[in-house]
Amino acid sequence: MSNVHLINHPLVQHKLTLMRRKDASTNTFRTLLNELSSLMAYEVTRDMPLQDIEVETPLETMTSKIIDGKKLVLVSILRAGNGFLDGFLNVVPGARVGHIGLYRDPNTLQPVEYYFKMPQEMAERDIIVIDPMLATGNSAAAAVTRLKQLQPRSLKFVCLLAAPEGIATLQKAHPDVPIFTAAIDRELNEHGYILPGLGDAGDRIFGTK
Repeated sequence: MSNVHLINHPLVQHKLTLMRRKDASTNTFRTLLNELSSLMAYEVTRDMPLQDIEVETPLETMTSKIIDGKKLVLVSILRAGNGFLDGFLNVVPGARVGHIGLYRDPNTLQPVEYYFKMPQEMAERDIIVIDPMLATGNSAAAAVTRLKQLQPRSLKFVCLLAAPEGIATLQKAHPDVPIFTAAIDRELNEHGYILPGLGDAGDRIFGTK
């Protein structure tokens, strides 16, 4: 799977295992997701460009490097992406945030867009698309297609779990977009859920089931 980056840091894998447990409470699941997404954010932003600025230390003035967070846009695929968002903002608090609303038609499993709100001047920005689950890959591919219309400087896709089917779908549609994930699970079931997975991420984040 070219252009797929598996983030297998021990802390990431440990927290993911705890999240998979069906008896994990909503609060526990949210807390672990926040911690895990912060850890993943360090890896995903590893190659972010830096710029030099002048700073004054207690002893002298020097030139040092800084990330221009205002050039970065985190795009959350609603609704579960919002649960993934805070951890990234902990690491890059200056990032702008966009939202794209997609729901999966239960019969066709195809995405339907119902909301789209982005910062201005997207052609100058680097986009990180975040969604906890890359299952069928249809929503991810639709989101990236929509975002490419804005001609951003770069695009990455980040998820907590991925199914081989979802990776194949996204890579077929957008082979140029790198995928970052904490785990590649076995397969999808007949309802389009990842196996062994962790259940419906949105329901577990928001306590709606």
